[in-house]
Amino acid sequence: MTSKPDQFNQILGKRDSLEVQIMYTQITRNENNRPHFKTFSFNVDTTRYFYPASTVKLPLVLLSLEKLKKLSIKELDKYTPMIHDSVYDGQFSVNKDSTSENGLPSVGHYTKKILVVSDNDAFNRLYEFMGQAQTNRILNEKGYNMRILHRLERPLTPDQNRHTEAIRFIANNTLIYSQPMLVNNDSIQAPKAVLKGKGYIKNDILVEKPFDFTYKNFYSLSDQQRLLRALLFPETVKPSLRFDITEQDRQFIMKYMSQLPTETSYPPYKKDSSKYDAYCKFLMFGEDKSEIPSTIRIFNKVGDAYGYLIDNAYIVDFENGVEFMLSTVINTNTDGIYGDDKYEYKSLGYPFMKNLGQLIYEYELKRKKDYKPDLTSFRISYDH
Repeated sequence: MTSKPDQFNQILGKRDSLEVQIMYTQITRNENNRPHFKTFSFNVDTTRYFYPASTVKLPLVLLSLEKLKKLSIKELDKYTPMIHDSVYDGQFSVNKDSTSENGLPSVGHYTKKILVVSDNDAFNRLYEFMGQAQTNRILNEKGYNMRILHRLERPLTPDQNRHTEAIRFIANNTLIYSQPMLVNNDSIQAPKAVLKGKGYIKNDILVEKPFDFTYKNFYSLSDQQRLLRALLFPETVKPSLRFDITEQDRQFIMKYMSQLPTETSYPPYKKDSSKYDAYCKFLMFGEDKSEIPSTIRIFNKVGDAYGYLIDNAYIVDFENGVEFMLSTVINTNTDGIYGDDKYEYKSLGYPFMKNLGQLIYEYELKRKKDYKPDLTSFRISYDH
């Protein structure tokens, strides 16, 4: 970063106030194409809280597909229509999805919406399926120090977030599986109060007190990259970190986390001019509206909320034999006021993401390797 002061001097000088964390992992293949990982970190602190925003969606996708496999019920899979029934305060029923090819909701279609454009409602539907207690228990058992405590874009109380909607899976008018409301009787929260900033907006009024993130989700940058590696390179991590999903489901996730909105017909994102190539590809491309080169694919999950901008990515250039992992977060809420929507995403966040991705990519283009990687396993046929 010091080699490009015009791009990074502000970042370097304000690394702590901007809460910048970066993890860059080089991948070097041996003669058998086996990957070796070497990670470099900048300002990383697993105990320092940042709001993970939509990055929490990828773990829920993995847990949901793992749960379907473990249920092992005939005719129950990611394509089975999933109906939600409101049974508690703050809930609402869902029995159709006009954006899917058959007009019905399913774990698979929600997964697709999450991975292609980071749909919030789709995440909330998987949250209902998993339940708060089960989600946190399994993630912690696997070794991920995370807290998933609430739905997104829905102002619910901790009690409401501990209760889920009842769910029915139905195929050909036949009930395949029924799940009653799940209740987490144990209150999960941060080990100590998490207070950020100097004020927040409530009911259009400025409250001059730090904003309370104690009951908000938590997902450290190091865990984000560990989980991404467990998905993309499962054989390189210890078994406990892996997710018990089928290879078909793993390929399904890889496909849609790297597919662009402009390639997607269901939902009809390709007809939506606001869903450009880089819509959820912050690293290397920021908010560029131009096409992403077809030789480059990014397997990632982004997040943006409360001024935090996050990207957790594995980036591949098939033409030049480049591959690397890059995960980063920056807080663009420079005035310390939460909920006012005055965040410097455009002037600070997106340029940083683009510049950082390009910086590492340019370095990787020149980095000497004894063996050019065979990246065939990441070449995927996409929707059109």
